[in-house]
Amino acid sequence: MEKVRIDKWLWAARFFKTRSLAKQAIESGHVKSEGQRLKPSRDITPGTMLTIRAGWDEKEVEVLELSEQRRGAPESQRLYRETEESIKARENRATERDVLRQLDHFPPQRPTKKQRRQIHRFRQQDLD
Repeated sequence: MEKVRIDKWLWAARFFKTRSLAKQAIESGHVKSEGQRLKPSRDITPGTMLTIRAGWDEKEVEVLELSEQRRGAPESQRLYRETEESIKARENRATERDVLRQLDHFPPQRPTKKQRRQIHRFRQQDLD
């Protein structure tokens, strides 16, 4: 196998659950090859560098093998290799998100009816 459509490969490598989700991600610019936007029908070959943004994470991967069939996770992970810089950057962003989440002081639950009345009374005192 020399060439595979990129949407099929992304689906086979388990980056997206369906080919249609892979196609939407490609069309919206979440998947790039060497900084260039792609079309879902573009053929890729081994050695191609891809940047894949999914959710908060952005992965930079090198295509090692080609496949049109979706297999188990251990087999699909052999299709690509993520760069060391990409792994470090994702870990740094994850720790930053964890720190920011800890800094947000959200109450553990919504106020009860009694607490809401107390809040309203307190705010009314400020206005008077």
